[in-house]
Amino acid sequence: MKVNILHQPDCAIAHLILKPGEDILAEAGSMIAMNGDMQVSTTLRRGKGGGIFGGIKRSLAGESLFLSVFRAPSTGGEIFLSPQMLGDIFHYQLRETGLIVQATSYLACSAQVILDIGVQGFKSFFSGESFFWLDISGRGDLLLSSFGAIYEIFVEGDYIVDTGHIVAFEKTLTFEITKPPGSSWVSSWLSGEGFVCRFKGRGRLWCQTHNPQAFGQLIGSQLSARTE
Repeated sequence: MKVNILHQPDCAIAHLILKPGEDILAEAGSMIAMNGDMQVSTTLRRGKGGGIFGGIKRSLAGESLFLSVFRAPSTGGEIFLSPQMLGDIFHYQLRETGLIVQATSYLACSAQVILDIGVQGFKSFFSGESFFWLDISGRGDLLLSSFGAIYEIFVEGDYIVDTGHIVAFEKTLTFEITKPPGSSWVSSWLSGEGFVCRFKGRGRLWCQTHNPQAFGQLIGSQLSARTE
């Protein structure tokens, strides 16, 4: 497929041109427009341990229960996709190195890409962020979305990122959830910094400029209480 990312970085949409018979799997509700003769179906998920259990795991991770499958007709086709949040879209071509992706950043992928959902233990649970991560492997095209712009960091050694700003990282990196260096747990919470993610190893990391959870808390505090 041919991928064009338009209107970056704040209101990005993806324009995909598919070959005849080519499939694209996308997050449910992400389609903006497409050919009138494009074939559309749904699936619970794609990857290891599929079926209803896989769909339920996606739902618990903050994703929709179903994925949409779009198949181009014999003449080829095009489709426009957009994430739910205002922000950027990143096109990554999977080869040898797979990615770990925060669950809500997945937008779409080609049919050869394998999606699996795993729980990264209590180290993610206690971060206050989604404790599910997508384990993405295979070969093909992958589209990820963010809240705000996406920027790439090359890690060699140790690197620290606020948990709410992580989009994805290569599997060559390991991580642990911890407090900011030089602070106690109490001062970390009082300062509003909360938890951070310490990466180790050598590989690429992608971050988003805004934290969806922090933004939601800010907006929520400005809204008046509902009255019946």
